[in-house]
Amino acid sequence: MDWIAQRFNFLFRSTKGLVLVAIALLALVSAFFGMLSGPMAEFGISAFWVRTFGIDLQAGDREGRIIILYHSIAMAVVAIETYLITSMLPVTRRQQVSINATITVGYLNAMIFGLAFAYFGHNWIFHGLFIFGLSLVFFAGVMLAVALWPWQKKYHISDPVYAHLGRVDMERVAFFAMAVATLISSIFGAIPGSFFGNGFESFLAEDVIREPHKTALQLAVIGHLHIMLALIAVACALLVGRWLDFKGPLHKIAMPMMAFGAVVLSMGAWMVVPFERIAHVIIYIGSGFVMLAALFLVIYGWRMLIRERLAEQKLKQASFRQKLAALLHDPLKFGALWQMVFMNFVVSGVGIFMAIQLDEIIRVWPWREERIVLTGHWHILATLTATILLLMYADLIGLQGRVRRLFGWSVIIFSDLAFAAVTLFGTKRLYVGESAQQPLVNWSMALADLGLAALLVTLALLMLWRLADLFKKDGLWKAELAETGFLPDDEPKPPAKPNARLGKVSK
Repeated sequence: MDWIAQRFNFLFRSTKGLVLVAIALLALVSAFFGMLSGPMAEFGISAFWVRTFGIDLQAGDREGRIIILYHSIAMAVVAIETYLITSMLPVTRRQQVSINATITVGYLNAMIFGLAFAYFGHNWIFHGLFIFGLSLVFFAGVMLAVALWPWQKKYHISDPVYAHLGRVDMERVAFFAMAVATLISSIFGAIPGSFFGNGFESFLAEDVIREPHKTALQLAVIGHLHIMLALIAVACALLVGRWLDFKGPLHKIAMPMMAFGAVVLSMGAWMVVPFERIAHVIIYIGSGFVMLAALFLVIYGWRMLIRERLAEQKLKQASFRQKLAALLHDPLKFGALWQMVFMNFVVSGVGIFMAIQLDEIIRVWPWREERIVLTGHWHILATLTATILLLMYADLIGLQGRVRRLFGWSVIIFSDLAFAAVTLFGTKRLYVGESAQQPLVNWSMALADLGLAALLVTLALLMLWRLADLFKKDGLWKAELAETGFLPDDEPKPPAKPNARLGKVSK
């Protein structure tokens, strides 16, 4: 029993264990339900999968199934970001344990019972437990916002290299603004959700994009979809900054911009319902501030990587080639920042182009083509954010040497290959006509499938290694558990590390 208890403590009480469980479940869900995708259906795999596991795929329930699947995945990603926030930012131990426990029970309920309801028979008790799980995640978010309140004196900062207003930590203000905006935005989506079955039917946002008149509830769902994805990305950018110890002049500019941009961006999404015509202008303004703050983070991070690597090599006068090699030396830290840059080519740039050329080009296309671009746009943003979190996790668990480089470059290359191919496929009407599209479609789909399959295999290898490690008596899991202080009294505790930001001992 002690063998099980120690591993249970690692998986559900330590930050790295909690993140590992969530990533493993996300990998399993992605692999399992990925077998129902279009490419798998073309090979006949989907039909075999449905028969083997008794999956209920009634045509009339398609939109509802997809909505529950998206929410199940999103709740796990939100949980991962919450674990990292409570680990990286100073909060009390009691707050950390309470928040992590609540959101863990919440996302597990939402994922397990939501998917069981949607795909394996409509047992409405499961649907109730799915809603209960979402409610727990929301309550955990409330506790997180309370814990992040930046005007507490014990969280004031005195180090001038970090952004501050008086002694208030502006980075903490940005985290707090993101958390509150996320809570309000979740309510923004829960309101139309409460009307399901009462004159309001489930739908996918990309299916109604060309309807000239949308109801207030439809607009709320569309706004909710956009802002929740955006705020997840904002939280990810803030975590990357914390991970890389973002500081200095650029930090002092970026953090107020990030906080302000997140609030303005959220307000623009909320105003889609009452003021649809001007809401997008507000969204663009908020997005501009967030993207500029992220750019400052990338500039700082790349400079830091070059400087630290050259210092290790003791090179004072480095050539451009040496600086480039120094930048690319660590694919985990470089990759997290590179993905933020690459996002502008496959997400932000495409979205801005569509908005500017909506009437002149996009609306001239068949509806199906615009729908493809929108669907790919949202999926790329979500998956690209997930790759950044994955690279961060690989660094936190201490991957080193060849394994670190192989894993990092595999995630970067294969994911970007897939993202670029999907973007090329979605915007194909810019390059070829319908009668000549088939070669481009074939190649882009093949590259997308190859990239995503290789990315999932890379993730599977990482998960299998961690699974094998759990069966070792003195595996990596034990060292990670020791960091939390949950080992038995007769086990040696690792030395505490000082928190450079506060000058105190970290948890």
